Amino acid sequence: MSFISKEEIVRICSIPIDQFESNNTKLRYSIVKNSAEMGDVMSEELITIITENNAAGRDTRAIVPCGPMCWYKPFTEKVNSSRISLSRLTVFHMDECLDWQGRILPENHPLNFRSTMLEHFYKPVLQELAVPEDQRVWMEPDSMKHYKEEFWKAPIDICLGGWGQDGHIAYNQARRDPFRKLTLEDVRNAEMRIQTNNPDTILALANRNFGSAYQLVPPMSCTIGIKECLSAKRIRLYSDTGAWKQTAFRAALFGPVCAEYPITLLQEHQDAMVTATYETANHPLSLHPEWEFFNKK
Repeated sequence: MSFISKEEIVRICSIPIDQFESNNTKLRYSIVKNSAEMGDVMSEELITIITENNAAGRDTRAIVPCGPMCWYKPFTEKVNSSRISLSRLTVFHMDECLDWQGRILPENHPLNFRSTMLEHFYKPVLQELAVPEDQRVWMEPDSMKHYKEEFWKAPIDICLGGWGQDGHIAYNQARRDPFRKLTLEDVRNAEMRIQTNNPDTILALANRNFGSAYQLVPPMSCTIGIKECLSAKRIRLYSDTGAWKQTAFRAALFGPVCAEYPITLLQEHQDAMVTATYETANHPLSLHPEWEFFNKK
């Protein structure tokens, strides 16, 4: 299937939170109170894997996102306070924003993901516990060949991430190209690439970050593919951004697997879970059963 019908969107978005379980959810999920609780849960997920692998003398290989932002501080604080060595951790950075010519953004651009990760994920960790620099695999145009070689050398323990307004994982958006409609199989097998972002993604980022100044949003990106994400032994996605993510969350839990919402492909994974704050899990349609969207025949 490529798209969810409007009727199905209304149905899944109208389900009250307290009726989720009685409506046959198709994907494991968790609802937390707020960003602080989510940050603690997300940080603990990665720390648990690292500590278990360290104890067993194994390396940890993780796909790590730039955002949600709420988990970096609890993660680095727990690493430092518990003296958890990250020397055996290899980090595969999920994606990066690019300018209209496919170039890396200025270092101080607020959507330069590398700068953000250096400041909030790497810098706070004590030097003697830090991830070695040669185990930080950046998703950038000039390093994609190296990234691919390193990525497929061994299994990935975990893919952490969020999701976008159309359920995109990393920057795997539902394509809007009028000349090339992607099938579900296309999306499922999509690999790392450089691409132009969808207009709705640009508008969503503009609204969230720049007071709707869409002119300031980087129009391109490089990203790992859904294929790489689904290859991980476990997938854990998180969102605390409310209205922007509400419909995609419902699509993941109740919708059919489809190309329009790539997040629905997690329903096919053996160990996937999505976590949302209460605000993100809620939906205006579930609060207004009196609303009507279709003319009566």
